Amino acid sequence: MTDTGDVQRVETTPTQVVPVPTGGVVVRVLGRPADEATPLVALTHLGGNLDSFDPEVVDPLAEDRRVVLVGYSGVGASDGPLRDSIEDMAVDVIAVIRALGFERVDLLGLSMGGMVAQEIADRVPESVEHLVLAGSGPAGGPGLTRLPGIMVRGILRGILTRTDPTVLLFFTRTRNGRRAAAAYRSRLARRVVDRDAPVALRVFRAQLRAVHRWGDRPWSPAPSAFSGPVLVVHGDSDRMVPAANAETLRDRYPQATVRRFPDSGHGVVSQNRTDIVTAVRQLLQT
Repeated sequence: MTDTGDVQRVETTPTQVVPVPTGGVVVRVLGRPADEATPLVALTHLGGNLDSFDPEVVDPLAEDRRVVLVGYSGVGASDGPLRDSIEDMAVDVIAVIRALGFERVDLLGLSMGGMVAQEIADRVPESVEHLVLAGSGPAGGPGLTRLPGIMVRGILRGILTRTDPTVLLFFTRTRNGRRAAAAYRSRLARRVVDRDAPVALRVFRAQLRAVHRWGDRPWSPAPSAFSGPVLVVHGDSDRMVPAANAETLRDRYPQATVRRFPDSGHGVVSQNRTDIVTAVRQLLQT
């Protein structure tokens, strides 16, 4: 493993504002500045901000290359218009990638971030080398239109039980799932300075509309314009994005490697972070 002495880490890497035509988008860039490897751009889930990335996923990946955590327009400390479509989010992220001077990138998308990553790869396939989709689904995928309702009910239940909604929505209720949820919340609290601004309620509303529209789009089994290597990871007990979406993504990406993890929900990446980091590293070396 590479010596990590001079590598920026999730807990301490500074937040930057990248100017794009519609405003300023916050990002954090980890890894070695002189690294020649293709940058890995990471996109977070619905309702997330820059503090929603698991340090025990991001930090190991940043040992090999630059990892760029990208916010969304109008979310957290990013200004600019708040988006309620996956397509507009993708256009914004492409603008950030261009503003950072990257000609080619790898993409890692978590849940809604995976939907944005798919749209980016369809729009500018020549700019994407590898694609990692975690707990995500294709446009028109099975059960995606039900995600907003599931999330709203999970948030309400969290309020009534004084439980963080991610614990209820991202993890199974088995002993392993509960333990993984507690550890995940603890890791997200490690960063104590320069944290991103909280996610406002209006962001949830807009992003719920975006995901519903994505799920309501007509399903097309035609292969994507992107033909590079793809890794799809999914929890077998994902309540928010049904596990059937993992196989449906194979229709869009026939070249994809699909891995489903047992006793795992929507937080599949964090719960299985060691195995998934290894799998992502292997993919990015192809």
